[in-house]
Amino acid sequence: MNLVMLIGRLTRDPELRYLPGTGTAVTTFTLAVDKQLSKEKRQELTEKGQPTADFINIVAWGKQAEN
Repeated sequence: MNLVMLIGRLTRDPELRYLPGTGTAVTTFTLAVDKQLSKEKRQELTEKGQPTADFINIVAWGKQAEN
């Protein structure tokens, strides 16, 4: 089993919904994770208008979605 640990900021509130019929909980949200850049490289990207973070779409199912 693979394990990934992401540390970042929520871009907006998570959206919790339940699937019709089965009632399974599904939550979707986007996490902004800063890139590991040197101070100079971060400043260079900022001046060019390029993002200094990766935006990762996440979907959680079942009990994890409800938590």
